[in-house]
Amino acid sequence: MTVLIKKAVFDDCAEIHKMQVKSFTELLNKYKDYNTNPAAEPLETIEYKFKQDCTDYYFIMADNIKAGAARVVRINENTCRISPVFILPEYQNRGLAQQAILEIEAMYPNVIIWRLDTIKQENKLRHLYEKLGYNSTGKEEKIKEDMTITFYQKLK
Repeated sequence: MTVLIKKAVFDDCAEIHKMQVKSFTELLNKYKDYNTNPAAEPLETIEYKFKQDCTDYYFIMADNIKAGAARVVRINENTCRISPVFILPEYQNRGLAQQAILEIEAMYPNVIIWRLDTIKQENKLRHLYEKLGYNSTGKEEKIKEDMTITFYQKLK
């Protein structure tokens, strides 16, 4: 599948929200984390983030189908954070997230530090980010007894 990144506009917030809920519901059900899981995030939060000057939302297009989305937060001219990035369940395990992250990184040629975080207990997600060159910063945040957020960084 060919992956392209398409910039979203404010009117896309409801669609992004619907896709985000669908993509993160499995993890929400598994960890019951209603405070930080993107599936528990209301539409209004996405709309608020979308309006931030430092935020860009993108659709991840696979063969002209909206297969996922990502938010890029510009921390400063040299540093960006990807949070969240997601692929709809029916398009997962096809390498789309890997291609999408590489495409997104290429869109910001001046950025030398990329950051993201994930659930430490989710080996598949950690493997994806590590394969893309992200390294653990050593920072972790315990959310629940069985769930810890681990932070990653990639230097270009």
